[in-house]
Amino acid sequence: MKRFALIGCGRIGTLHADVIAAHPGASLDTVFDPNADAARAIADATGARVAGSATDAITSEATDAVLIASATPTHADLIEAAVAAGKPVFCEKPIDLDLQRVRQCRAAVANANVPVQIGFNRRFDPGHRAVRDRAQSGEIGDVFQVIITSRDPAPPPRAYAAQSGGLFRDMTIHDFDLARFMLGEDIAAVQAIGAALINPALASDPGDIDTAMVILETASGRQCQINNSRQAAYGYDQRVEVLGRDGMLISANRTETGVEAYSATTTAAAAPYLNFFLERYRTAFDRQFDAFLALIEGRADCEATFADGEAALVLAECANMALHERRSVAVEEIADRSE
Repeated sequence: MKRFALIGCGRIGTLHADVIAAHPGASLDTVFDPNADAARAIADATGARVAGSATDAITSEATDAVLIASATPTHADLIEAAVAAGKPVFCEKPIDLDLQRVRQCRAAVANANVPVQIGFNRRFDPGHRAVRDRAQSGEIGDVFQVIITSRDPAPPPRAYAAQSGGLFRDMTIHDFDLARFMLGEDIAAVQAIGAALINPALASDPGDIDTAMVILETASGRQCQINNSRQAAYGYDQRVEVLGRDGMLISANRTETGVEAYSATTTAAAAPYLNFFLERYRTAFDRQFDAFLALIEGRADCEATFADGEAALVLAECANMALHERRSVAVEEIADRSE
C-alpha cells in the first residue's frame, strides 16, 4: 500500500484524491493547500491529515509518493523538492508555463533516479489508447494523418484565462501530447491560426485566443490537425481520427450509456456528451494512476515522462510563434533558442 501526499486541493486535486482513495493499492495520507478550507474538505472526506506546508507533506516519513495538483507556477519547485526528498512524483500538466524553467527543472532532477510522471491523462483513455495501439500494430497500414478535435462546452472564467498561459499552453497542450502519442514520432514543424471569436475581448485582455487550428508535420511527412474551441454549444467534444493506407480508426465522443434512438422524427438521437473532462476522462484518470503505481513499484516504465511534458510545451511555444508570425515554425527553432 503506497501512501500519498496530495498538494493542491482544487477541482483537479479533488478528482485525484477520489482516485487515490478508491484504489486498493494506495491511500491518501496527507494533503496540503494554501486554502485551508479546501484541504480540510478533502481530509474530512478521505481521513487524510492536513499538512502545515508543502514541505511538511513532501518530507513526511508517512509519504511514499507525491501527487502535485497545485497551481502551475508551483509545479517545477515542487517536483524538485519531491525528487530531492527521494519521493516518486506525479505532476499535473504543464510542468511550467516557461520553457526555460522546465529545462532548469529537468537538469535539477535528471540524475536523481526518482520516477516522475506528467499528467497527460488522454494517453490512458480506453478509446484513444485502442486507436493508437491498433494503428501501431499495422491494422490500417502506414499512418498518414491524425485529426484531433477538442472543444470545451463553455469558456473558463476570465480570471482563469488571465493566468492560464494562453490557449496553446493550457488547453492544446493535451492535444500536442496526444498528437505525438498517436503519430509515434517527433514533430518537425508547426503552423497555427487562431482568434478570439467567442469572446473578442480576450484578444486584448489578456491577449489570448479561444478558437484555433494547428497543423503539425513530422520529419517523415506525417500530418496532424488539431482543432480547438473554448465553446461548443452541444457539449464536450473529444474525438480522434487516424487515417492509414489501408483504413481509418476513430475514437469517438461518449455519452452516459451510448444508446441511440431512431424513429420517424429522429435519427441517431442520443443523450448529451459527458459533461466535461471530470466525467469524460474519469476512466483515463484511473488508468493513469494505475500506471503511476506500476511505475513506482518497478512493474512498468513511465508512460508519460518529463521529456513528454517538455516536448508538449515546446510545441505550444512553436504554435504561439506560428500564430503571431504567420508562418510555419520549425521545432528546432524553439529548441535551439532555449538550450
